[in-house]
Amino acid sequence: MSKIQQPSNQIKLTNVSVVRLKKGGKRFEVACYKNKVQEWRTGVETNLDDVLQISNVFVNVSKGEVAKHQDLQKCFGTTDLDDIVKEILKKGEVQVGEKEREHDLSSLRKEIATLVAEKCVDPATQRPYPVGIIEKAMAEAGFSVQQNKNAKSQVSQCIKQLQSDSKLPIQRARMRVRVTMPNTDGKRLREKVLEGAEKVEDDEMGKDEWEVIMLIDPGQFRIINELLQKECKGRGRIETMTFTATATT
Repeated sequence: MSKIQQPSNQIKLTNVSVVRLKKGGKRFEVACYKNKVQEWRTGVETNLDDVLQISNVFVNVSKGEVAKHQDLQKCFGTTDLDDIVKEILKKGEVQVGEKEREHDLSSLRKEIATLVAEKCVDPATQRPYPVGIIEKAMAEAGFSVQQNKNAKSQVSQCIKQLQSDSKLPIQRARMRVRVTMPNTDGKRLREKVLEGAEKVEDDEMGKDEWEVIMLIDPGQFRIINELLQKECKGRGRIETMTFTATATT
């Protein structure tokens, strides 16, 4: 198998993004600049020379093993490198290096821990935990970060696992609020307001006014407040009775 003309140590693997395509039972790779593959796929970048670190098709980029012409012809039906490279870029999988994968997972783990810290408290003190404590509890609980999902979508599962599999006492932060408005508005908006409630403690439709006292996730405060401003034209209000966390709303 032919070797690349320049020594393989000249390929700067620390800054290379490898795209791999399996076709006809064989593996083909191209060496690209980081972040350029996505730009090519979205049409932001159209110049192949700016995408490829080396204008060639490989069997193994890291070893500098170039694909044979007969294999290219057999698998792609052509030996035109531009056409083959375009197909690999379009259909291939971007390979992520081990260090890069570890870095991405570490960043994602910290992001999840930060969101958990914002949403949860120590039941005994009703105060939030530092992010570092949450990260240690995640490790203790054996929480597995899923790289193909964003941090926000993994928070609920993380909290459940911390509650069941770690020794850290933890509960979701709650805010007790009172919402009041004229009963004409209350009849119209009651369902929307109660959508944000974790628990309704008091719900009373009086002759002139509707009042509800409920526990909400702190993030719901802003949503309900905006609803009142938009729909009640100053006639409705939401007030905090007790805080159970310092999470931002």
